[in-house]
Amino acid sequence: MASPAKATASKSAAPKKAAAPAAKKAPDATARKHAGSNAAVNILPNINQQQNAPSPTQRYGTVSQRLPIGLSESTRQTSVTMLNQLLADTITLRDMYKKHHWQVVGPTFYQLHLLFDKHYEEQSVLVDSIAERIQVLGGVAVAMAHDVAELTSLPRVPRDREEAPVQVSRLLDGHQRILKNCHDYASKADETGDDGTNDLIVSELVRTNELQVWFVAEHVVDSPLTQAE
Repeated sequence: MASPAKATASKSAAPKKAAAPAAKKAPDATARKHAGSNAAVNILPNINQQQNAPSPTQRYGTVSQRLPIGLSESTRQTSVTMLNQLLADTITLRDMYKKHHWQVVGPTFYQLHLLFDKHYEEQSVLVDSIAERIQVLGGVAVAMAHDVAELTSLPRVPRDREEAPVQVSRLLDGHQRILKNCHDYASKADETGDDGTNDLIVSELVRTNELQVWFVAEHVVDSPLTQAE
């Protein structure tokens, strides 16, 4: 028998087997942090939150006293109701201008094509001004097309392409409806002491719409194109 000493020497002299490669582990939080990731932040978007959503932050048709602007709740409510009507009508008129900009035909195509688009941009500015005033008053501005269609006082426009004089007449009717409301609402805002709303209606809406009426109406004057008397 081999002595214990020889056996030990024999074992130590035997070649060592290569260790099996360790299985790869998923990086833990520490490893991710050292790799430049913040384990405390989940970068995956949290989508579909509209499903089973909680109650809205504010319901349409209500006003809040969120901003201290020195107006009573009843005054704010009155102004917000009037402004949402003007907003729905202005959005409708704005979109009517874009529709006619695309579809206008006839000998005055170039002039009306450019004029309609210019007025579209100006009405877009009014849309923002009205909506921002509603938010300042603590209200909720009407925004989506289906809600605007339900609220607007302007008649629905057909999908068809129409002659330029008909387009102009539709636009003038829309302007007149808005301006009638503007005069009424400006007086009411003045009576309730809402100077900001009164100023918006008079200085921006009335003046812009009246000027656009002038530019548009002159295109349907019955004037000969080829001779003067």
